[in-house]
Amino acid sequence: MTDYLQQAGLELTAAQLAAAQQALAAALTVPAAANYPDLYRYPVPKLGEGGSCSLIDELEAEPWDIAPQFGGASPQLAQQLLALQTLLDAVLAQVPADWLGVYCRLPRPEADVLLKLAYRGLPSRAEFPLSEAFAAASNNSKVGRSGRGVVIDDVRQWQSEGGAYYECDPKVRSEVCLPVFDAAGEVIGILDAESAQPGFFHAGHQATLAALACALSAHFVSLRALAKSAPPAL
Repeated sequence: MTDYLQQAGLELTAAQLAAAQQALAAALTVPAAANYPDLYRYPVPKLGEGGSCSLIDELEAEPWDIAPQFGGASPQLAQQLLALQTLLDAVLAQVPADWLGVYCRLPRPEADVLLKLAYRGLPSRAEFPLSEAFAAASNNSKVGRSGRGVVIDDVRQWQSEGGAYYECDPKVRSEVCLPVFDAAGEVIGILDAESAQPGFFHAGHQATLAALACALSAHFVSLRALAKSAPPAL
């Protein structure tokens, strides 16, 4: 626990994280596929210049399909995606953010990407490139490259001071973006949470999100192994 906090650069205590992990474990329910009718697909906004979101209500005609990245729909993939959905619901019951999403790191020929696997809130882009150029404007990519968490109490102040920020919803005023590590300390994904309230993510909320990051690790390890064994997506 202390290792995660130190590596991610969070100003929390091991006791805070341990308590949050216990609360999250107690809140989890048995995943039920009937509660999530479409595990594999979700709507995505059209992207504008430089790959940024265009109008938030201007969606692509076809939803994004996760399954091809993992060799197609399968019981193994469904099991992992169900677990992610259940984790999101348990976390949001304790941290009522306006947006929460989890992203797994997957390889691509040009640069690795963060692929969004589950989320709650407005539609947003499916992949964040882990390139140096994209990280200059995106905290998701920045955290995915550095392994250091970002906590933003006031997005407008952050932007005025030159902080990286990728905007899909102009109402967002605070954000927490945290890395997910494997046992060797490699960044294998991230989570991102947003709120329309400035200063929303106090220490208790941060601890719950850190507990989520720790819980995601085993799922992302399994998903990355599944993607590695799958034939290349067309």
